[in-house]
Amino acid sequence: MKPSVVTIEPTGHFCSDCAVRGSAVCASLDAAELRQFEHLGRRVHFSSGETVFSEEDITTSFYNVLEGVMRLYKLLPDGRRQIVGFALPGDFLGMNLSGRHNFSADAIGAVTVCQFAKAPFGRFIEDRPQLLRRINELAIRELSQARDHMVLLGRRSADEKVASFLLGWRERLFMLRGPCNTVSLPMSRQDIADYLGLTIETVSRTFTKLERHGAIEIIQGGVSLLDQARVEALAAA
Repeated sequence: MKPSVVTIEPTGHFCSDCAVRGSAVCASLDAAELRQFEHLGRRVHFSSGETVFSEEDITTSFYNVLEGVMRLYKLLPDGRRQIVGFALPGDFLGMNLSGRHNFSADAIGAVTVCQFAKAPFGRFIEDRPQLLRRINELAIRELSQARDHMVLLGRRSADEKVASFLLGWRERLFMLRGPCNTVSLPMSRQDIADYLGLTIETVSRTFTKLERHGAIEIIQGGVSLLDQARVEALAAA
């Protein structure tokens, strides 16, 4: 984990060219509200491996992911890492009841976020129920993903876990980019192992096995789904 050495752009004038506005927390705002909202945030750029925030740090900011992918993880008492999720453009991070971050987040490759200071953001949403509803929708989606992850970590085989991961990740990419049989995997095999509760050796063997059986083809930066029905059958087992 690298310390954060980031590039920060001046506040304001970003919403007009935001590629994820339609799926982000600000989707519910009208034009006038959006002009006020954009002055609350600042674009911050993180390089690969840099920390966005750390578990148990006091929450001073919220983050809307604009570009790139972030890994979200907790460190167990024995030093092992459990990845609890991956954040994609449009995801909103940092809100919690405790006032401290529940997990750590760092960049997989280059990442750009829109960062909002906690206090002014809180004042802005007080009299905007549509924004509160949007935040609630995102929170429910996050809870649903967390429940799916709990099921994934349960009593399932390595084949079933990897197949479920590939289909779930493809579905998330579909919501951003549209249909595609190629599933880009910016995260490492170790990241996938730490997400699925497996060893990196098991993950690598499972990918090789799925390729040998004709279900997938391993390509640069991801996989192609050659036999979607086989992968879906494994995921549904």
